[in-house]
Amino acid sequence: MKNIAHILFGFVLAFIQIGNAMAIEEPKYQVVIKDGDFELRRYESMIIAEVVVTGDLSEASNRGFRQVADYIFGNNEDPLKKQAEKIEMTAPVTVESDLSSKIAMTAPVTVESQGGNQQATWKLSFVMPSKYSLETLPKPKNKNIVIREIKSHDLAVVRFSGFVDEEKMQAQTKRLEAWLKQQTLTAQGAVQLSRYNPPWTLPFFRRNEIWLRVESKSQ
Repeated sequence: MKNIAHILFGFVLAFIQIGNAMAIEEPKYQVVIKDGDFELRRYESMIIAEVVVTGDLSEASNRGFRQVADYIFGNNEDPLKKQAEKIEMTAPVTVESDLSSKIAMTAPVTVESQGGNQQATWKLSFVMPSKYSLETLPKPKNKNIVIREIKSHDLAVVRFSGFVDEEKMQAQTKRLEAWLKQQTLTAQGAVQLSRYNPPWTLPFFRRNEIWLRVESKSQ
């Protein structure tokens, strides 16, 4: 049943790839270090919409995804026009969890674990398109959805392909943590799993990433 999460996460990305070949916006960043599958990126500030959900990783991801997708599809109110507005989807869809790491928590686009068991509490969030500010972004009608800004920050990233379950997420997290030690970087954030592809993408074409927030590295 874990592949259900992959399908749901891919749904919104798929719908904006159909028809006109419109580019999917990703959060803006600069590459500070590139080393094979690993990168250190400096992300610009971003606005996220997040919701708290419970359950195991798959269940919580599905519940949170449906709520935030409902918000961007129009269950909102434009602060100026006083009417619903469809918000463009960005990529990737990111699941944030501390189940696979003991590193202290912070948070982008995410599901964030608040516990260490199969019924943990999570936060799932999408990054909002960069054209919006906190003042112009449509307000969610679902009171469970919180809008907040994340300031500029550095992320350590490892990229890999295939389908992802919790075991694979943990294995890739260990790879990234080992690379952090080699680079003498200190992690500050929770483990984040980011997925970029629609559900029909073949496993070896899939782009997945594990993200860890780190102390800023001077340029």
